[in-house]
Amino acid sequence: MANNALAVLETALRERKLDRTLTTALPPLERTDPAAFIPFDHAAIDGLLGGMPRGQLSEIAGAPSSGRTTLLLQLIGAATRRGEIAALIDTCDRLDVAAASAAGVDFDRLLWIRGESFDSGSFTSAAERIVDRAVKALNLVLQAGGFALVAIDLADVPPRVLKGLPFTTWLRVQRIVEGSDTACLLVGPEPLARSAGGLTVLCAGRTTWSASTHTRRLTGLDTRVRVVSPRRRVEGETRLEAKTSDYDTPRQ
Repeated sequence: MANNALAVLETALRERKLDRTLTTALPPLERTDPAAFIPFDHAAIDGLLGGMPRGQLSEIAGAPSSGRTTLLLQLIGAATRRGEIAALIDTCDRLDVAAASAAGVDFDRLLWIRGESFDSGSFTSAAERIVDRAVKALNLVLQAGGFALVAIDLADVPPRVLKGLPFTTWLRVQRIVEGSDTACLLVGPEPLARSAGGLTVLCAGRTTWSASTHTRRLTGLDTRVRVVSPRRRVEGETRLEAKTSDYDTPRQ
């Protein structure tokens, strides 16, 4: 009886073209074709993750200072250094240009769409408007095509605002990137959504800063990465040695 119910459900999902949400009985994710992934150009990370899969919606999630932004900038830097075009929807206008430069980002190959900062004391309505604009920008960039990597940074958006987004938001995003050479990446405080073949990368780490009364200098990052995927589940630890650069806002 259970198998019959499952078969009926799967048939209904396929008829409505929602079968990409099915995550059971999937074949192993092949790593034999390097072109199917966007590598980080970091031996420890690529050995663990294999890179971000193209044609899929993936995500990086974690608390502040967990390494989520460092991984994002590492990926953008790696893509642009190889001559590919990347786009970043910077929802809350938080991109640290010095940190991006230290990660090797080629700004000539980066489309930076700046959002709007908001007052944390009255952020609910403002955040909803800003997130809505960011999601619309994400869809427009994906529909335009030609990008190897399109990322949306939602890390500083309150979780309750993100949870208010309908899940169909991310289903539509996946339908756009499906079968393309574009990897779409969400960055947030906690997992939001991913496609059946995408990755959820959970970061738990600690940044190291030099002591200074005027500026703080990022000296290193210890991060533990756990990958959640219907096709592979791996855990590992790595240390990212950051280039020393001055920062006014220690956000990683």
